[in-house]
Amino acid sequence: MPVRINNIILDIEEDLSILKEKACKKLKISSDKIKDFKILKESIDARKKDSIKFNYSVEVFCENEKKIVSKSQDKDVKLEEINYEEEFKFGDKKLNHNPVIVGMGPAGLFAALLLAQKGYKPIVIERGESVEDRTKSVEEFWKSGRFNKESNVQFGEGGAGTFSDGKLTTRIKDTRCDFVLEEFVNGGAPKEIVYMGKPHIGTDILKEVVKAIRNRIIALGGEVHFNSKLQDINIKEGKLHSIIVNEREIPCEALILAIGHSSRDTYEMLYNKNIFMEPKPFAIGVRAEHSQSLIDENQYGKYAGHPRLRAADYRLVHNSTGNRGVYSFCMCPGGFVVAAASEENMIVTNGMSYHNRDGKNANAAIVVSVTPEDFGNNPLSGMEFQRHYEKLAFKLGGENYNAPVQLLGDFFNGEASSKIGSIEPTYAPGYSLRDLNMCLPKTVANSLKEGFVNFDKKIKGFGNKDVVLTGVETRTSAPLRIVRNEKLESLSVRGLFPAGEGAGYAGGIMSAAVDGLKVAERIMREWSPLT
Repeated sequence: MPVRINNIILDIEEDLSILKEKACKKLKISSDKIKDFKILKESIDARKKDSIKFNYSVEVFCENEKKIVSKSQDKDVKLEEINYEEEFKFGDKKLNHNPVIVGMGPAGLFAALLLAQKGYKPIVIERGESVEDRTKSVEEFWKSGRFNKESNVQFGEGGAGTFSDGKLTTRIKDTRCDFVLEEFVNGGAPKEIVYMGKPHIGTDILKEVVKAIRNRIIALGGEVHFNSKLQDINIKEGKLHSIIVNEREIPCEALILAIGHSSRDTYEMLYNKNIFMEPKPFAIGVRAEHSQSLIDENQYGKYAGHPRLRAADYRLVHNSTGNRGVYSFCMCPGGFVVAAASEENMIVTNGMSYHNRDGKNANAAIVVSVTPEDFGNNPLSGMEFQRHYEKLAFKLGGENYNAPVQLLGDFFNGEASSKIGSIEPTYAPGYSLRDLNMCLPKTVANSLKEGFVNFDKKIKGFGNKDVVLTGVETRTSAPLRIVRNEKLESLSVRGLFPAGEGAGYAGGIMSAAVDGLKVAERIMREWSPLT
């Protein structure tokens, strides 16, 4: 039985190599008694800027664990209970056709991986390109403004998270998170993501990891089809019968719909098929860029730039006088603001970081919550609300995919900026200096201003007049939910399993991946493997 040791503290100047030595001291044993040693968790304690610490939890295997734990008389030392998983029972129904997964973001990717591992030979349908070809299309868009509406920052292998920061933080407590992290590592992600307090991969590495997982799915008997768009679903007597992909009918009795939060034409198709959906809250706002050094200095004080410290991040929340949540979202240390449109003649921003997070700027979406009271109770109302402000931003930016940009001081004054200050915008393909008040709801703009005032009290300099704002950020989460029952099945169609962020059941890479696993398990409990 393993021994868990919590609260092993290292000073910032102490090397990680002495961690095992400190663990032995707590256990009161010599290092040769340890058979296996693993870091479970690492977090940074920067509350005292003049004395930054690293806090670790570790797992140790040795002989006579019970005796050692008892002898240590340390509240941070305890036997770790091994939780034996309940035996998984596969269903006994026979599948007449391979299960199909639409969408290859985190939910679809991990649903496909698990089904492939268990012998279900899934067929994955992805409207966008492979991550290699998709990268070329995205980079061409950022360089020249030439837009591919089927393969872009939102659509394609890996989903929207592939061109972001690869953040793997989540608030959900689910043992499936361990499976996701381990499979990322198996695909080539850095091993430390398993224990880091705020793990991330970075878009440069994540693209290779996604490709590796795809190859494993294929090697295990699955199929992956790119440039393949779901156009329709055929329903007979309330049950899924087949799907239409690129004008071709594919028989299907089990379909995982992992479409992502930007598949608006698919939402419209489902709505026209009377698939039960409901509007849900989300948030809109702007991308804010600060110098990364400002964030580092606020977080780490004199230790800013220390080789043991990563680029600092932040998480900010404020409740405005209008009772709206104002908060930071998808914070990208040392990152870039990127063009993330998924429809023609619209502007959408997102943030992206590479693994090293060594860019000069920090950026985050600063957004304001909106609800059906703002946009209406039709399931597609939130989507149309997003479109409206994305079109305004496109027009304001010059109708060439340049984004409207404004300095924070001018945003407060309601004046278009005349020049850039101390922070250079990172958005590509380009930007135009405009007044962002003209492409945001007034209530959102006012709440943002109130939020920046509040956040400046928490991070000195956050409200500096030279802070760069880029509009608009609208894709914080899906604007609707495809409602499902306790079997994770659509309320309207048997055999249709909505999953992930686009279905309204997740937010971010980890929670979407976990939801995909849950839905895959649901299929496995009902149907038997194909092999």
